[in-house]
Amino acid sequence: MRALIRSGFLVVTLSLATAGLCSATTTDVAQVQLGSEVLAANGFKELQGKRVGLITNPSGVNRNGESTIDLLRNAPGVKLVALLGPEHGVYGDVKAGENIRDKTDPRTGLPVHSLYGATRKPTPPMLKGLDALVYDLQDTGVRSYTFISTMGLAMEACAEAGVEFVVLDRPNPLGGERVEGPMVDDRLRSFVGQWNIPYAYGMTCGELAQMINGEGWIRKRCKLTVIPMNGWRRSMAWRDTGLRWTPTSPNVPRGNSPLYYAATGLFGELAGGSGASIGTRLKRPFECVIAPWLDANRFSAAMNSYGLRGIRFPTFSVTHEGQRLQGVLLKIDDPARAPLVAINFYLLDAIEKASGRDLFVEAAQRKKDFQMFDKVCGTDELRSQLKAGKSASEIVESWKAGEEAFRLKQEKYLLYADAPTKSALAPESRPAPVVEPKRATAVDPTPARLPTATNSGPASLAPLVITVSKGDTAAKIAQDLGVTVSDLAEANPGTNVSRLKVGQKLKVPRPEAK
Repeated sequence: MRALIRSGFLVVTLSLATAGLCSATTTDVAQVQLGSEVLAANGFKELQGKRVGLITNPSGVNRNGESTIDLLRNAPGVKLVALLGPEHGVYGDVKAGENIRDKTDPRTGLPVHSLYGATRKPTPPMLKGLDALVYDLQDTGVRSYTFISTMGLAMEACAEAGVEFVVLDRPNPLGGERVEGPMVDDRLRSFVGQWNIPYAYGMTCGELAQMINGEGWIRKRCKLTVIPMNGWRRSMAWRDTGLRWTPTSPNVPRGNSPLYYAATGLFGELAGGSGASIGTRLKRPFECVIAPWLDANRFSAAMNSYGLRGIRFPTFSVTHEGQRLQGVLLKIDDPARAPLVAINFYLLDAIEKASGRDLFVEAAQRKKDFQMFDKVCGTDELRSQLKAGKSASEIVESWKAGEEAFRLKQEKYLLYADAPTKSALAPESRPAPVVEPKRATAVDPTPARLPTATNSGPASLAPLVITVSKGDTAAKIAQDLGVTVSDLAEANPGTNVSRLKVGQKLKVPRPEAK
């Protein structure tokens, strides 16, 4: 999004007959059922007899690839009358930061209202005649990604217009335990930092909607209904869900892309103009840090010397547009343990150690406008610390108090728990059972702990078992499910992953199964 991308309740048991993975089928694994799938399985009863609008984009699809647009258009007793598009548009084909105009959708004939143009909050005419406004967007779990700003402003508009707001919940691809980074200073509130939450906030969009409503962060609380997922646990990163990823925007093409966005997005905002690249032009968005003036071996050694858990920094070099670039790749082996937001600042330290260049000092000397950097950080305190020569470890320590305060505040809004597991992001064990939300039709605006029912569940996850479909290759499966081809080969001894056959069973490893 603009930080270089610029960019409840019902539960049913998921039938194996509908548990397919778009072009591959999973077995022997607990399936995550999306909010949209729970809605459909319960006969769309929350929307019966209602005229609805829908905020969505290409990421608003179920596991079978059916868009929520088509799901609601074909839903008995539901009248879909309008589409509303966030940044990048309803069809995700608009470049980052570009304004979008209202238009008529040529495929459905429905009016399309832009929430990233003349207004970023639905206007009364957009909501006129609606009984409910439905939200179905896959988020990244990073505060600066603008979809959650769109969600909250739409909630506020619905409250003012007397329209119900319905969230079809989706996984946080970073997982539900990661709370990292600085909080937002009210002076620097913006569309890339609308809510006072950490940079990586560890909540699903449904949970966050409850918090926005309950904490009074919008002028008037709305009538909020969250349709939760079934089967999602807080320890799950995207590759643990069994879901195929649909790009949420051009620079978030894969299920592991949000991990890398959290790790290098802030760095990239600061380093722009230095010649350093984070791979957005190499079809490796946020996955590397390279420059013509970097020594790959020194930079790799410096980054690996910090001993950051769950991530490696092998050397990387490439010739792009006639220029030789070198540096490091980011290889996230354990998404639950890697300290993603901190990496942005360790990169700055390592570049200075490896090359003698202080990119912050150089940016100041170029009279760089730090306005957007401060906005995506949510505070100008980090810039002040960099100016004072603070190290990455000192900067990371400075936001710990805010993280802990937020963990306490968010607790009453959480809809999902987990099996007992040792959290990598907090030293203590989290002895909470797997929780599935109970039936309810709406969330009362008054914040309160929501009733839950407990299911037992394993602390570790078995590998996914997929059935190879036409068009599948090892590279495609690896990309879709956030692993490497080497991971596939290791998990399937005796199988030539370079020669997959339609109908063949293939194990896909997940971090807990390794």
